[in-house]
Amino acid sequence: MIMKLPLLLLTGLLMACGDFVRVGPVTIPTNDPGMPQATKSFHDLKATDINGNEVDLSTFAGKKVLVVNTASECGYTPQYAQLQELYDTYKDQGLVVIGFPSNDFGGQEPGSEAEIATFCQKNYGVTFPMMSKVHTKGSEQHPVYAWLTQRELNGKLDSEVKWNFQKYLINADGTLHTMLASGTSPLDPPVLNWIEGK
Repeated sequence: MIMKLPLLLLTGLLMACGDFVRVGPVTIPTNDPGMPQATKSFHDLKATDINGNEVDLSTFAGKKVLVVNTASECGYTPQYAQLQELYDTYKDQGLVVIGFPSNDFGGQEPGSEAEIATFCQKNYGVTFPMMSKVHTKGSEQHPVYAWLTQRELNGKLDSEVKWNFQKYLINADGTLHTMLASGTSPLDPPVLNWIEGK
């Protein structure tokens, strides 16, 4: 009887502790502008195109999307030709290339949207969608790039845009597939295999 009493008390204490530490669902305020807003999909985002029109990225649902930050005065600028070749080859199979001009690296995209559009068309015959100039990092980072670079938003990986022509591959369901460094050609196997589902 002496042994049973402490055991009974111990059981009661443990049960009480269990009740004490039990927690329910946690509510995080979503109206705080300082809190990152979790975005479930690339398709939940919007951007402004190079002509000033708002683009709802849900229009690309069901298509694979290659997002690339571009610049007109970079050593990688000739990749515009490869990006256009890739787009021409695979657009009928559901690929979209989206260029986001940015002056974040080396001041290599100093022009206006009109100048960028003219440059791309004249020099590389670009027909894939081009967006307005954005910041890919820093305090003015565009929401698309916040989603691309933050795991808490994209659910896949954290990354940092390190230079012009860094590439992000977005699956047809709006999930992030992976990031590829600037030196990876748009025609390299990691891109082609992803498009072809290999």
